Amino acid sequence: MADQEQFTVRRAVRNALADADAARVVLAACSGGADSLALAAALGWTCQRDARPAGGVVVDHGLQSGSAERARETAVLLTRFGLDPVEVVHVRVPERGHGPEGNARAARYAALDAAADRYDASAVLLGHTRDDQAESVLLGLARGSGPRSLSGMPAVSGRYRRPLLGVSRETARAALPPDVKPWDDPHNADPAFARARVRHRVLPVLEAELGPGVAEALSRTAALLRADADALDAWADRALVEAKIEVTSVGLEHHQSHPDQLELDVARLAELPRAVRTRTIRRAAIKAGCPSTDLTAAHVDAVDTLITRWHGQRGIDLPGPVRATRTGRMLRFAPSR
Repeated sequence: MADQEQFTVRRAVRNALADADAARVVLAACSGGADSLALAAALGWTCQRDARPAGGVVVDHGLQSGSAERARETAVLLTRFGLDPVEVVHVRVPERGHGPEGNARAARYAALDAAADRYDASAVLLGHTRDDQAESVLLGLARGSGPRSLSGMPAVSGRYRRPLLGVSRETARAALPPDVKPWDDPHNADPAFARARVRHRVLPVLEAELGPGVAEALSRTAALLRADADALDAWADRALVEAKIEVTSVGLEHHQSHPDQLELDVARLAELPRAVRTRTIRRAAIKAGCPSTDLTAAHVDAVDTLITRWHGQRGIDLPGPVRATRTGRMLRFAPSR
């Protein structure tokens, strides 16, 4: 058993729980893979030592032969690690929606949310490692994504926590007890999936050509971009509040405003740096009823022209349906009629 690797994983788990309510249960989400088993083992050890409750949730997507049996075997391991309660949740992954990976992810998080509610969990721990983070950054680069996407997965998102984002996949696997045999999901090696190609083809080439440490560097880049994106998002939140037009303050006492529409001061928006302005536009559109999943960068850029290059154009149709129009110094988002 690799004592140093175990210590690294246990310390990461303990640090992640430093501000969690010690009286409420912490759940580890476990697939049976090496990363999540290492996380669950570390959680069991840490919580027994600190006398705090800890449990585990195994989600069976039912997408592969024998998945139900593997889920039961994983639950037995979690109990052996000292976790209690331990629950296996079987989910149905829809065939339509956001592709196989996206649909499975949505079903998994719905199951984890429900389990966290049932047990009043203070946190749900996920086993994503530094290598997973590096893969996410490369996938974002390939899609031409902005800094929010390139910032990868957050260490904390609501009740979800990822203690192992600073730990390599190799270290997590080495931290497992020697008699524990993790399950290697064949999807992780299937070249039909973009993440598998990045993992087995792209990253090894980068390491070979640029030297070791590429995954660590990409993960560090993600952390830096996340800090920048968080700052810009906070600025955009303030800008949206400050740009809202109060009817009486602009001499529009007889103007009738629909309760679902949002009206912003163009002059205030125009003063913002573009990175903040586009974020503010996106927030305004979503607040007016645009589904965030359907609102694209092209939509936001089109609305931005109403602020920066307006020459009387009639407006922009957005998902929802919502329409953005400009009248003089006012940019209005309202439901389409």
